[in-house]
Amino acid sequence: MDGRRLIEGRWIRWDEARARAAYAAGHWVQQTLGEALQLAAAHTPARVLLVDGEVRLDCARLYAKAHALAQSLLERAAPGSVVSFMLPNWHEAAVIYLAAQLAGMVVNPILPSLRDRELSFVLRDLQSRLVFIPQQFRGYDYSALLARVTSQLANPPEVAVVRGDAGPHMAYAALLQPEPSAARALPKVDPDAARLVLYTSGTTGTPKGVLHSQNTLHALLQQIGRHWLVEPGDTFLVPSPVSHIGGSIYTFEAPLLLGSAAVLMDKWDATAALKLMQQERCTHMAGATPFLQQLLDAARRADSRLPGLKVFICGGASVPPSLIRSAAAHFDRTIFTRVYGSTEVPVTTVGVPDKHDLTHAAETDGRAGFAEVKLAAGEIRARGPQMLIGYLHPQDEAPVFDDEGYYRTGDLGRWVDESYLVVSGRSKDIIIRKGENISPKEVEDYLIEHPNIAEVAIVGLPDAERGERACAALVAREAPGPDVSELRAFLTQLGVASFKIPEQVVVLGALPKNDAGKVLKHEIRAQLLRDGRTS
Repeated sequence: MDGRRLIEGRWIRWDEARARAAYAAGHWVQQTLGEALQLAAAHTPARVLLVDGEVRLDCARLYAKAHALAQSLLERAAPGSVVSFMLPNWHEAAVIYLAAQLAGMVVNPILPSLRDRELSFVLRDLQSRLVFIPQQFRGYDYSALLARVTSQLANPPEVAVVRGDAGPHMAYAALLQPEPSAARALPKVDPDAARLVLYTSGTTGTPKGVLHSQNTLHALLQQIGRHWLVEPGDTFLVPSPVSHIGGSIYTFEAPLLLGSAAVLMDKWDATAALKLMQQERCTHMAGATPFLQQLLDAARRADSRLPGLKVFICGGASVPPSLIRSAAAHFDRTIFTRVYGSTEVPVTTVGVPDKHDLTHAAETDGRAGFAEVKLAAGEIRARGPQMLIGYLHPQDEAPVFDDEGYYRTGDLGRWVDESYLVVSGRSKDIIIRKGENISPKEVEDYLIEHPNIAEVAIVGLPDAERGERACAALVAREAPGPDVSELRAFLTQLGVASFKIPEQVVVLGALPKNDAGKVLKHEIRAQLLRDGRTS
């Protein structure tokens, strides 16, 4: 049963026996990420860690920039303070992240897609002392956004503009040139203390700040290196947002802990990604279903097989088995596998990284890696050395941890062949129709094989007679798209039980998604209810 420990003024969850085991296994270590950067700069100064367009940052340059910025941070805030950044996939995000680690601060990546209300909540909740922004990105004025938000905060953070005119804010470039007289020794950093805080999506309530330490992230990267065939000299393409756990670990942690490099994309374009992967000889990529589907489509058009791509990890959203099989058939030298995880317990399963076992790679979410996984009344629960060390507010923890310290995911699952996990859906996503439970994900996996369906999400809508009914919101490959009778015929031919067949179809131009490619079903449901499209 978990206890608590106070480190650097923050209470974290702590189980002494599991901590000792993590250290003994080498999952947790005393060396910090900042120390790893310093050693890399000393021993391999010219090794390139990050590629961002024309910018190529090697170990020596990244350390110099991060060290200079760390000095500026310490001039403005004490160790343990929170530093936020609201940036696209730009190399400056890595400089800020590593500077915060060197300064013993807690770094908080914020999605650039957030706006006034969400941003105000995060900055107020964390009491951030600095926040880094672009002046503009994709036509949006972040300088004005921060001016509005900070004017409403009782204790606002300082704002630094990374690219563009700083206006009323500080210039990022100036922070890279601290006063020589202000130089100070960097603080001793505890690898068990909170160092990263990421907010959950908040689709079912108030967003919660998830805390990770350098050691939980070290365990995560060690697991990735072991199971995903990552070797020194490998290169990740990173189109997933660095403000999500996925994009962040491949950009900020892997280059130092695994000896890899990261090639950043701040705007996803499958054709451009294909060229970039060939040009930079990318060996690894991880992303949600839309990334893989669009990359496959682009590769087919270009007749490219990407022979240098070793592994593609697909997760973060529902992954149709047919997509894994199609990708494996086209990219014949690449391993494709589904994985499962969350911000709280990243990479709970490592998939099935085995070219000779496509069945389990496509049909299941794989085996557990370092995490222990159990099912309790069908709910997936997990714990391990890579799991969160708590939430920002400890009172948020009671509903989500059981008496053995397992994180209650809220996802439903089942075992296949004893050790392979299949995620069948969210416990709150189950549609109950006339007393029968319907798993939307199961039906979605069937429907995505329909020749005229590009994307599909099944949501439950209120129904006076049935309690709930299933509505298939889909994007058609060709107008007008299939109707209810066509879907019924298709699913019936596949042998799907009649009570699982959707009673309603809505054709949309696109499905709403977050920046990681996860379909936002709550938005689909809300839109249908607002529009009165409920029958």
